[in-house]
Amino acid sequence: MKKLCMLAILATLGFTQQIKAQNITFGAKAGLNSASFTGGDADRNRLLGFHVGVISEIPLSETFSLQPELLYSTQGSEVQDVVKIKVDYLAIPVMLKYYLVEGFSIEVGPQFSFLVNDKGEYINSDLPDEDTNAANIDIGANAGIGYNFGTHLFVQARYNFGISTVAENPDIKNSVFQVALGYKF
Repeated sequence: MKKLCMLAILATLGFTQQIKAQNITFGAKAGLNSASFTGGDADRNRLLGFHVGVISEIPLSETFSLQPELLYSTQGSEVQDVVKIKVDYLAIPVMLKYYLVEGFSIEVGPQFSFLVNDKGEYINSDLPDEDTNAANIDIGANAGIGYNFGTHLFVQARYNFGISTVAENPDIKNSVFQVALGYKF
């Protein structure tokens, strides 16, 4: 898993070296997650979490750009008011952005996430926390909008829907709404 993550980072850095460095912007962002699982038939509630990380934006034309990111993201779900299942990921979304008008963009792209931590916390019980046996790799697809305020500050809203399963029995997938505030250096 660590080798795959390093390979993705090196590939992103290598790709950015092929483009004029003065056009690339780098930044950081942080925000809130509202996460749950889809699939199966259990009654689930959303969990609030956060994400934080770094971004780069690589212009491809006047209206298109590529925005790879490296994020730490806390996700999961509360199941039937019995257990909170928490899964934390190192996520690598690669967003294709289309600027409709100056500053306002729509964005779509894949996300590759690597499990960092997982646990089940029982609610109103003395039972100890336990490992959830979540899948080590999560693949999702993102769609969202963004707005740049001038040259530095930006906001984004995004939905990530899982393509791969977090657990096989039942087939559950991630479902995450994200709102972020960021700053480009």
